[in-house]
Amino acid sequence: MRILLAISGASGVIYGKRLLEVLSKKEEVDVELVVSEAGKQLIDSELDISFEELTDYPEKVYDPDDLKAPPASGSSKYYGMAVVPCSMSSLSKISNGISDNLITRAASVFLKEDRKLLLTPRETPLTTTWLENMWHLSSEGVTILPAMPAFYEDPESIDDMVDFVLGKILDSLEIQNSLYERWEG
Repeated sequence: MRILLAISGASGVIYGKRLLEVLSKKEEVDVELVVSEAGKQLIDSELDISFEELTDYPEKVYDPDDLKAPPASGSSKYYGMAVVPCSMSSLSKISNGISDNLITRAASVFLKEDRKLLLTPRETPLTTTWLENMWHLSSEGVTILPAMPAFYEDPESIDDMVDFVLGKILDSLEIQNSLYERWEG
């Protein structure tokens, strides 16, 4: 299973980093990575690590400006793509068919090829325009999975809250996981 993970310039890069770590440990998954320039800056400021420290995890790393990379073509086979976190700029561009970097171009390809595409917006409050863009993408089959941790399982740490969201992302990508406790009622 070949997955493209994109980290765009939204706060919450901890979700992308942790998802990369989890996916890279799955035998059935080949994870590839593209990180926007703003995403690289946020990795440095929010996680206090360099982008280079993430490059050991994925099978391949693509330059965000390389529109000739395999994810930019429908002839390259992928199971799915996740943009985690997804900036509202990236979400809006994807919704409106603007393909000005590898993240937005690959997302357009996944849409046209009817492949799994999941976006994890991390912004609040939401404008009407952003909500309309999310509705539009959802109506085209895109999974919109905001970073909204649950509290019914009584999280004890930020890692617990991050893992809850990641568990939901993996569920949406149909990848087995036990990152959160499932509701038993």
